[in-house]
Amino acid sequence: MTIYRGVLMKNRYFCTIIRMIFNRLYIISFLCTLWLALPISYLRAENGHFTVVIDPGHGGRDPGAIGRRGKEKTINLNVALKLGKLIQDNCKDVKVVYTRQKDVFVPLDRRAQIANNAKADLFISIHTNSVARGRTVRGTETYTLGLHRTDDNLEVAKKENGVILIESDYEQRYAGFNPNSAESYIIFEFLQDKNMESSVQLATLIQKQFKTTAKRIDKGVHQAGFLVLRETSMPGVLVELGYISTPDEERYLLTESGTDALALSIYRAFLGYRQQNSAITGKATAKASSAQDKPIARPAKPQAKTPAKESPKKAEEKSSSAIPVFKIQILTSDRKLASGNKLFKGLKPVGYYQENGIYKYTYGESTDYNKVLRTKKQIASKFKGAFIIAFKNGKKMNVNEAIKEFKNNR
Repeated sequence: MTIYRGVLMKNRYFCTIIRMIFNRLYIISFLCTLWLALPISYLRAENGHFTVVIDPGHGGRDPGAIGRRGKEKTINLNVALKLGKLIQDNCKDVKVVYTRQKDVFVPLDRRAQIANNAKADLFISIHTNSVARGRTVRGTETYTLGLHRTDDNLEVAKKENGVILIESDYEQRYAGFNPNSAESYIIFEFLQDKNMESSVQLATLIQKQFKTTAKRIDKGVHQAGFLVLRETSMPGVLVELGYISTPDEERYLLTESGTDALALSIYRAFLGYRQQNSAITGKATAKASSAQDKPIARPAKPQAKTPAKESPKKAEEKSSSAIPVFKIQILTSDRKLASGNKLFKGLKPVGYYQENGIYKYTYGESTDYNKVLRTKKQIASKFKGAFIIAFKNGKKMNVNEAIKEFKNNR
């Protein structure tokens, strides 16, 4: 009997070991299967590929604009989810992040925080417009961050920013900003939005698609002071899908075919934006910029015959045409600014050039990259987002190519 018990105990011990080994193998096998089953788009996004944040405006206790039959929060979410699905189904290298995926309230600063934490490359906020009774307005419009130019733009910003009033501590969270006070919007005049060009580019593509794909009235691209755009650190737009206060527009916004067409329009604009930018994200740009901002050592060259001296005039002509000229871009604007404008913070002289309808202002100019780099460091406290650009023969060129030329000319 004692021998039998000993054999039995040994068998049980052996079975336990076998079971543990089997369980470990099963877990390892399961984890490997799970890893292989993960969507490629998710894995690539985690490795630093393109991330887009889709923000359906309003939600929960904040209905947004209210029509006769529908609510803005529902329309926004419907279009946002359809847009996200189009991107996820067709763009495997893109990670989609939502600020909300159901009918819940999300504060404006939290929406921006979600985008910043995701290190997003693009932010698309989706809204539906309305006007007071007695007025009939139709069409889509897309906004970028900036100072409003018309009272209508200000009213749109007031409505979208007004959501903060239902937050108990909004005065502390938004530093005393009052969405109903015109004076509060003065702060947007001093914003130097380094993402303006990319934001305007996307907004323009969206409006073009709304007109051609969804056959909607094009009300254009505008600027206004939206808190949700101010707090994000990437290119972003705020889309107004249409007017829920206009009966025929509301009917369109509540149909599946209408929201399908609107989502498809934004999706096609997104594709166009990616193609035009050759899939270069803000992360890559920042990396390149930090690599550029280093002094360039001048290698010693063997002694050669001293060439005949050029006249100062000829040397000047050569430096302004055949050799790259470096400048510091300090800010951008959608309008031409006077030479003494306070936005320049006392810098003189300030030049500018136009690109895609945007005025881009520069300071400092030299064919010596190191000299311009020193100047950039001197003005860093005034313009933290300033960066070096280059021109050749009066035309803007790739700054990395310009730096390479500068090295070779030394």
